[in-house]
Amino acid sequence: MKNLKIPILLLLAAVFFSCSATKKINKVIDKKTAVVVNNSNAEDSIKEIKEYFSAFKSNHINFTTFNAKLKIESTGENGRNPDITAVVRMIKDSAIWISLSATVLNVEVYRVLITRDSMILLNKQEKEVKYRALDYLQEVTQIPFDFATVQDIIIGNPIFISDSISAFRKTVSQVMISTIDNHFKNIFTIDAAGKNMLHSKMDDVDLSRNRTADIVYDGYQSNNGLNFSTLRKITASEKNKMDVNLEFKQYDFNKEVSVSLNVPKNYKIK
Repeated sequence: MKNLKIPILLLLAAVFFSCSATKKINKVIDKKTAVVVNNSNAEDSIKEIKEYFSAFKSNHINFTTFNAKLKIESTGENGRNPDITAVVRMIKDSAIWISLSATVLNVEVYRVLITRDSMILLNKQEKEVKYRALDYLQEVTQIPFDFATVQDIIIGNPIFISDSISAFRKTVSQVMISTIDNHFKNIFTIDAAGKNMLHSKMDDVDLSRNRTADIVYDGYQSNNGLNFSTLRKITASEKNKMDVNLEFKQYDFNKEVSVSLNVPKNYKIK
């Protein structure tokens, strides 16, 4: 059972590191058909960029509650990890409840409750509980996590997106927009027709960290007018490489959910 203890922090952190740091933008968008802003068509190009960027941001998934069951496959430096089944419940801007179970044995390993300022982590196998401030996420991952970022990771919204656009390219079927903030340079690839996010490539602006993330969004389904990615592939690395596949088996928006978490009296506080 020791191998089954894959903390939720590791899965969250995996979003931000990728072995694809050497990939160039022209690997994502065919350079021959790309449109780049230049002096001769600057005014039209700027207008087009603003229109695409506005449409992209308007597809941000807005919800009240979220409930999902998903399969998590991961491979790290020590090989393939046991598959995990996760149940996730969210009340927007309030609470995130997560249960992680060993898929093969159907044994619950971890239960987590994240609120806007704190976390409770239950280790069901060791009968231990940790109470932490939300800053614990930043401390462990060295990434500027806040509640909204964690929420967007799960729901599939773009993260670390800035209004500072550093590049724009377009093909018949795809659009690439690159933004940069104080932490990450982010290259978003968007479906030109549906404006769905297909790919996100993040690089740390601190070159000494050499951490990047490569995330592919697929399996889009429409649910009550919300386009949701049910398949996501993450390749991540800083010192070590990690691959994570997320497959959402079931999901619902805006239905009643329970996020209560009861800590048994016999659990040790760590």
